[in-house]
Amino acid sequence: MSTTVENVVIIGTGCAGLTAAIYAARANLNPLVLEGPLPGGQLTTTSEVENFPGFPHGVDGFQLTQNMREQATRFGTRFEQAQVTAVDFTSLPRKLVLGDHTIFARTVIVATGASPRMTGIPGEKELYGGKGVTTCATCDGAFYRKMEVAVLGGGDSAAEEALFLTRFASKVYLVHRRDSLRASKIMADRATAHEKIQMVWDSVPVEVLGVKEGSVSGLKVKHVKTGALSVLPVKGVFIAIGHIPNTGPFAPPLQVDEGGYFKPQPGSQVQTNVPGVYVAGDCSDHVFRQAITAAGMGCQAAIEAERWLAEHGG
Repeated sequence: MSTTVENVVIIGTGCAGLTAAIYAARANLNPLVLEGPLPGGQLTTTSEVENFPGFPHGVDGFQLTQNMREQATRFGTRFEQAQVTAVDFTSLPRKLVLGDHTIFARTVIVATGASPRMTGIPGEKELYGGKGVTTCATCDGAFYRKMEVAVLGGGDSAAEEALFLTRFASKVYLVHRRDSLRASKIMADRATAHEKIQMVWDSVPVEVLGVKEGSVSGLKVKHVKTGALSVLPVKGVFIAIGHIPNTGPFAPPLQVDEGGYFKPQPGSQVQTNVPGVYVAGDCSDHVFRQAITAAGMGCQAAIEAERWLAEHGG
């Protein structure tokens, strides 16, 4: 009984995975893309994307990924809705277990993204994605011009988000459970000294208000020492308490850094420690986390996979 071996299997359908699919398909590699539980990735939860090149008036996040999917399909990409539950990268072809069946691939591109770490408080889930709760100031900050917003967190990411938001918001509340930021001294000093940033020390969020109205109308916080409750009159809540890379069954064998993100080999943004296996997008990028940088990595991964196949008789 013969076993079909795919030239390239791409895992993930965000900007990284779909861009990789477009490039691989145009190279006549007949790629197979495996879709996980959120086809299109995190971008589908963004109501409007204004910073992706080529869309002068912005584009709906879902529509952008749908356009990419149609483009990939046009060149011959195939899609299968399945999750990888186990892998075996010890021999060629590479082995991917999809629950009840197994597929084999000469090259693999892992573009599984990262999930924002959420607080789990009431109202957060209901108002996430275009309704006032977000995890990306760079993506959504411009929608809050002359409005008051809150940033949750105390590390460098939270300080950076708060400082970025001062370009648009009339006031930024930076809510942190301690009485000093965990951020580097230079970032902490910049944030605490900025005239538009009001520190909300020793406080934790307990509820995002506005579910009935359909958009954020405030943030209820609790002082951890006194137990006192108060409401911040904000229209946007930016959660900056970190991301969880979706490394799933790939780490190990793929190497990850101290934050759990895939660790590319020196001199490459996409090559892993396993020859012919590549990573792209937010699962390995904890610095930029933008749609355009994910797409760029997807492009690189596909080109690298094409070259590897050419060199190894694929």
